[in-house]
Amino acid sequence: MDQIKRIQQMEEALDVSAEAVKALSEALDRYEAAQSTYRKLCRYYGSPRWIRDYEDDEAGKLPADLKRGVLSEDAVYDLLTENRELTLRLLKTVAETVKNA
Repeated sequence: MDQIKRIQQMEEALDVSAEAVKALSEALDRYEAAQSTYRKLCRYYGSPRWIRDYEDDEAGKLPADLKRGVLSEDAVYDLLTENRELTLRLLKTVAETVKNA
């Protein structure tokens, strides 16, 4: 490989890598900022309060136009599962990154 082509390829690698690191950092900032809200949701889901809210919804006691995804069981469970899978993925990525650094 000639020198110019190698430098061009490495420059592209630098640009792509720098953008990925920046995007991940920004996403991680948002994720970290949401953790207290996420923990609040985790405490609510399946609690006596959630059960009462769910039962009241089933009984038609809540306004028809109320957004109620949090009472659907699946929405919160799916988020909890996705968050766990993401956490495991992050751990794997971190381990590989440290190993190869």
